[in-house]
Amino acid sequence: MAILAVIYVLIFIIFALVIYSVLQIKLFGMKVKDFWSFIEANQILDKLYNFAKQYEKMSPQEQIIYLSEAEKIFKAFENVPDTLWEEEYEKYKAVLSKYKDIKMIRWAEQNK
Repeated sequence: MAILAVIYVLIFIIFALVIYSVLQIKLFGMKVKDFWSFIEANQILDKLYNFAKQYEKMSPQEQIIYLSEAEKIFKAFENVPDTLWEEEYEKYKAVLSKYKDIKMIRWAEQNK
């Protein structure tokens, strides 16, 4: 009987923490969906940052993949306040720089 009471208390605490987190996100002026996409975009940002550092010359297919993934990140980061991602600013800036470079290269190739 005591074990059952402990389980109920733990479930209640977990439920209360989830509600508290959702309320904090809403009070910050965001949607939960935007916050979740930001978390996913943060993981992709790390991968793109490492990819941008390693590869100077990408194949056209890699460029297209990089551009589409970077655009997803930019959209997700747009929907959250800057204070949430100021720690990731350097990575964001490096990915943005590589994105601009690829766009310029692709533009120059199309205009030849």
